[in-house]
Amino acid sequence: MKPIRLPEPPSPTSRGVPDIFEVGFLGAFIRRAVVIGNGSPSSENQSLGLVRALGLADKHALYRVTRPRGGINEWLHWLPVSFHKILYYLIKQIILLTSRRKKLTPLPSENGGHGLGLASVLEADVKHIVGMARDTFEKDGPLLVVASGRDTISIASSIKRLASQNVFVVQIQHPRTNLNRFDLVITPQHDYYPLTPHAQQQIPHFLRRWITPREPPHRHVVLTVGALHQIDSAALRSAASAWHDDFAPLPKPLLVVNVGGPTRNCRYGVDLARQLTTCLLSVLASCGSVRISFSDRTPEKVSYIIAKELGNNPKVYIWDGLEPNPQMGHLAWADAFVVTADSVSLISEACSTGKPVYVMGAERCTWKLSEFHKSLRERGVVRPFTGSEDMSETWSYPPLNDTAEAARRVNEALAERGWRLRP
Repeated sequence: MKPIRLPEPPSPTSRGVPDIFEVGFLGAFIRRAVVIGNGSPSSENQSLGLVRALGLADKHALYRVTRPRGGINEWLHWLPVSFHKILYYLIKQIILLTSRRKKLTPLPSENGGHGLGLASVLEADVKHIVGMARDTFEKDGPLLVVASGRDTISIASSIKRLASQNVFVVQIQHPRTNLNRFDLVITPQHDYYPLTPHAQQQIPHFLRRWITPREPPHRHVVLTVGALHQIDSAALRSAASAWHDDFAPLPKPLLVVNVGGPTRNCRYGVDLARQLTTCLLSVLASCGSVRISFSDRTPEKVSYIIAKELGNNPKVYIWDGLEPNPQMGHLAWADAFVVTADSVSLISEACSTGKPVYVMGAERCTWKLSEFHKSLRERGVVRPFTGSEDMSETWSYPPLNDTAEAARRVNEALAERGWRLRP
């Protein structure tokens, strides 16, 4: 079986954790976690990755803050969740009352999704979580709360305010201001790019107070290079075994191509698709196999061009989007990666393997996303994809280990409070 070149991440009881975890500790144990998500797979994956690294993968419950979807709601996402729901409810009632239907619909619950198709996911209700943390504290110990994304900030901070003696709250992604609302904040270094002199020159003075973040880092902020995720040695070994029959027979080297979609800070269209296909055609001779995956954000016009130019090549396989998702198999078995520059999550996962990662389109990125790519290049973790590469030649680097480092910092912060994770 192909070896997985990834160092073992530190466990909560491994070296690097204060000695207080190993001997003579009489404090409270944390045995369970609550994950508060916002419905975004990339955001929730960060929280789940941290919970996994802390050894609580099988001892957590997922709660979710949801927004109404579709139609006018896509224009209302800049509003706070609670106000968005109330406004949508009022708009809906006005439409109903002005039509022939006179029956009013109930107001959506404060933090949940009436009719949002999420019946299998628990509603992120502050009172419920606070009550659970208080009522079970004596029996089950403190509750670890991990939240990620803008829409979860008010929920997580309210839980901390109402049950500060019973919970330890970790907020992933920068909450803009009042960082003392949380026990720990974990955020990428590039989230602080707006505070740099170069960024300040790009912002009109009257807008600066609205730009994330408003505060410099302090001791309860953990800065990462990229996004947290669930990829570690154990996960890759498991994936290598699970996907052995699919990937072991493929000619080597195996190049995996992940195509995302344009974002506010990384805009592109068919021009990048054509550039990518040209570069891939140029390196095909040095590839044994190429596997291409599109994300949910990939515009149809982008995927169409790539599929049209490469879909009939015998070396190329394009994933059809049906389950099971081969991403874990790709990470375990690939010899090199090409990733479009828009996705911090996909790039972070690829860079955790220590294998060659080539980025397409970084020159199109602006603002803090350009800072992210700059930091990766300076570390020697990624290289631009130009089409002149020989994929039979390899190179390596110290893998990004942000999730394991974040878990270590959580353990240290818990120790300061007199708590520890249950081994």
